[in-house]
Amino acid sequence: MAMNRYAVIMAGGAGVRLWPLSRRHRPKQVLRLFGGTSLLRQSFERVSAVIPPQRIHVITNHRHIPLVTKELPEVPPGNLIGEPVGRDTANAVGLSAAVLVKRDPQAVMGIFTADHIISPLDRFCAAVEKAYQAAEDHPQSLVTIGIRPVRADTNYGYLHRGERMGSGVYRVTKFTEKPTVAKAMKYLASNEYLWNSGMFAWRVDTILNELKTHLPQSSEAVTKIADAWQTDERSSMLESLYPELMKISIDFSVMERSSHVLMVEMDCHWVDVGSWPALETVLSADRDGNLSTSERVVHLGSRGNIVVVEEKHLIATVGVEDLVIVHAPDVTLVCKKRDAASIKELVDNVRAKYGEEYS
Repeated sequence: MAMNRYAVIMAGGAGVRLWPLSRRHRPKQVLRLFGGTSLLRQSFERVSAVIPPQRIHVITNHRHIPLVTKELPEVPPGNLIGEPVGRDTANAVGLSAAVLVKRDPQAVMGIFTADHIISPLDRFCAAVEKAYQAAEDHPQSLVTIGIRPVRADTNYGYLHRGERMGSGVYRVTKFTEKPTVAKAMKYLASNEYLWNSGMFAWRVDTILNELKTHLPQSSEAVTKIADAWQTDERSSMLESLYPELMKISIDFSVMERSSHVLMVEMDCHWVDVGSWPALETVLSADRDGNLSTSERVVHLGSRGNIVVVEEKHLIATVGVEDLVIVHAPDVTLVCKKRDAASIKELVDNVRAKYGEEYS
């Protein structure tokens, strides 16, 4: 195993579309909805099959550090990076790279998500190994991991596979964010497009140079923060500089602008658990199409519903169809599955009326 390979798990997402279970004090990454383990724990166990825990870092909101520590006791405390506020993936990547380059200037850095379900493990490991190897063989390149699409899904970004650069390694010629249904069907039929997984590999100096070119304000700020990382000034630097950065994704800020993007394919079952309807690709439904994370559910003449409840609380339905029903101790959500994308707007309305009480 290469000693200069490192991993960073990005666990800073708010998970608003999984409200009311995902909240400020308990984000979706630590919800134990799938087999009794959190998505963060599952991500760590996958990554640790490739990279040892002492070289795995996690970047998250600073107030979630205790939650991450509880979920991942194997990760050294010094490998936990706390953001004062979320500034999307470009700045999370930049800060992680700037801190990591101080530890090892020759580091090759893998970026992994904390809210995906991926199986089987052996295919995941094979693709990740290939991504690290591609970043080492092409040190000026940014390597992204594409997922072979199984349907014409309009909720994902797509990568257009170009020239073959080696065994299983290709240039990326185009990024497309959430295409129309017609385009997604065309992409699926062409066999030339893959889903953008949000997982990457690159040398830390390479990604920092790309950030300096495409997002200079962020590059300058994270470099200053990293310079103070082992000093008493770290907190003040984070609080003064980080919140002022532009909130932007690594895809929009760097990947879509760079001319050095390569791709490897991950042929896995992959689910981005970004909304309640995503559970339909994870959980098994009953004969009427109802699915639930709990056994304490009774349906009478109801079809196609998603019911989520953690504690011993019975949910009973009569003659309803295609609903999302989520029960938390202080909030119950009911909406049509087709309207689940509006939950973020709903949470904004709740916050406007009740402040942060239910956030």
